[in-house]
Amino acid sequence: METNKSKSSNILSRRDFIRNVSLAAASAVAGNMAEKVHGSDKTTEKPNTPKILNYNPKMGYRRLGKTEMIISEIGLGGHWKNRKGERYWNTFDNDEVPLDVVKNRTEVIRACIDAGINYLDIGTSAECLAYGVVLKGRRDRMYISADDRNLCLRNEENCTVEKLMFDIDLCCRRLQTDYLDIWRVKADMYGKSTDVHIHAMLETFEKAHKAGKVRHLGISSHRRPWLQQIIEKYPQIEMVSFPYTATTKRKWRPPGKDNAKEVNASFGSDNDQNIFQAINKQDIGLVTIKPFLGGQLFKRKTKFPVKGRGSNKENRLALLTLQCILLNKAITATIPGLSTVHEVEIATRASHTLRDGLTMADMHWVMSQTNQQWATLPQEYCWLKDWQVV
Repeated sequence: METNKSKSSNILSRRDFIRNVSLAAASAVAGNMAEKVHGSDKTTEKPNTPKILNYNPKMGYRRLGKTEMIISEIGLGGHWKNRKGERYWNTFDNDEVPLDVVKNRTEVIRACIDAGINYLDIGTSAECLAYGVVLKGRRDRMYISADDRNLCLRNEENCTVEKLMFDIDLCCRRLQTDYLDIWRVKADMYGKSTDVHIHAMLETFEKAHKAGKVRHLGISSHRRPWLQQIIEKYPQIEMVSFPYTATTKRKWRPPGKDNAKEVNASFGSDNDQNIFQAINKQDIGLVTIKPFLGGQLFKRKTKFPVKGRGSNKENRLALLTLQCILLNKAITATIPGLSTVHEVEIATRASHTLRDGLTMADMHWVMSQTNQQWATLPQEYCWLKDWQVV
């Protein structure tokens, strides 16, 4: 039975009541429309659990488009804080993984496997080396998506079949594996990869696929209109990766007070493109990155080894952010970079408790916190504004 005190704390003004009901209705419509856009029969059907890697009944799993892989809706982003407090490790001296890094990544991978995570995304040579060590003997517990940022399609001098094959071979060698589940090609960040570059990528993929070195082809870029054009033009691409946050607006919804018109034209916006429709039409898996605005969502700045468990506020913000993202059923998985076992626990709890639902108050709070950080992004992250509306 509620006390008078608890009753009084739940009393809403007429204005608050209308605002919250509107927010809930908008969220429900957004979720329903997202399912329809991507095909809810493909995304939400009950999977064949014996075939799922690291299956945990608490974890949600979704089909990664035409790859037919069933992956955890929370994946492990390859990045984690380095000793300078930067968001990723690029290389290790003499290609040797430091012992404290081995210990940290071993603990994180173990926690991920226990929680039901089965998807790992890797983007640097250091990440390949580190995960190659800690996954030794456990390679079959993770789907691995990888590319090396120093050898990838972003650099024009690498855009030959010979050099791209070297990229794949070196990733495999550092990972101590014979194959990549996905060669997730890092295309030019600003959409400058040409058709000639893409043809080299496709020829490389065909060659590597025939040799058993690569099973599926994915691509990522920070330029949305270019990325949409590429996935519409080349059906060989099976998955795509791009930024998506808790407040990202979807262009196929009509403009309104909860779905602003796209006005950030200086960041490559357009008003008639719709990447979700292209993803659905091509049956492409979608793995989203930058859920926390590249770490800019949080005020606490850390460096390796990350100590402490963070504030209750930031832990709650991380969990609810991931849940807001996963409400969009067009998304197969979101992949935060996780520096500690505690961060793994927060991220996986987002999936484990997603079916309990989010309250109107939670969603409103996440939106307000995220919008504050959008407004104060440092210059090096302003490109993320191209992904406020997709």
